[in-house]
Amino acid sequence: MKIAVLRSIGEKLLREIGQSRRISRESLGIGASGDRTYPIDRMSEDIIFSMLEKIGEPLTVISEEIGVREMNGGGTIVLIDPIDGSRNAIAGIPFYGTSLAVARGERVGDICMSYVLNLVTGDEFWAEKNGGAFMNGERMRTQHDDVLYVTAYEAQAPSHDIPRIVPLLRASRKTRCLGATALDIAYLAGGAISVFANPSPSRSFDFAGGWLLVQEAGGVFTDMDGNSIDRVALGLKRSTPLLAAGNARLHGKALALLGRGA
Repeated sequence: MKIAVLRSIGEKLLREIGQSRRISRESLGIGASGDRTYPIDRMSEDIIFSMLEKIGEPLTVISEEIGVREMNGGGTIVLIDPIDGSRNAIAGIPFYGTSLAVARGERVGDICMSYVLNLVTGDEFWAEKNGGAFMNGERMRTQHDDVLYVTAYEAQAPSHDIPRIVPLLRASRKTRCLGATALDIAYLAGGAISVFANPSPSRSFDFAGGWLLVQEAGGVFTDMDGNSIDRVALGLKRSTPLLAAGNARLHGKALALLGRGA
């Protein structure tokens, strides 16, 4: 599979879903990940599956909504979050997108290609292993200094998660909880965000696309204790907390503030 395939999927998603303001709030039930599925999730997933089927390659697709599906006997893993930030979308908050990642194995470290699309602005991010990371066709790099300009975070369980990261938030000039993990991480890869933290275990399709973007843009991406997540299994289950930073100095500062530094 080539990055052009992922970009063509993004083009169709933008054309058929992007910037829509008529998004149904009706729940269609519970998806394979355990979260509610909405019509926009289903529509995005249908478009992605249809286009993947057309390329005729053996794929094992892992999607937030439908679960695991093998195409042409199964093979290369494709992780899909059809709508990253579903609750933003149905609430009318214009910050949501789609995340895709391709892996030649069953671990995070096997991810070799990724694509993240902002369905509101049209910003697209992609990366290939050892090939760099790009935003809208231009090479991107993470933040180069160690100032905590903007710290973004996810709080799946606010009463539990926020107290754990208060020292990091207090030390930051600005903080944001934007509600779309893949997009948070993509903008970090582009230098707009200094650090991203998610204290609760996250599912691999939530962060898989962003993981490679950060790696290729020069950042650091670990769990909340600073351990590598390369060996984390790809799948539907919540697996690991996340800490991504623009560079090693920012990452070390974040770990120290969280009481996990050396």
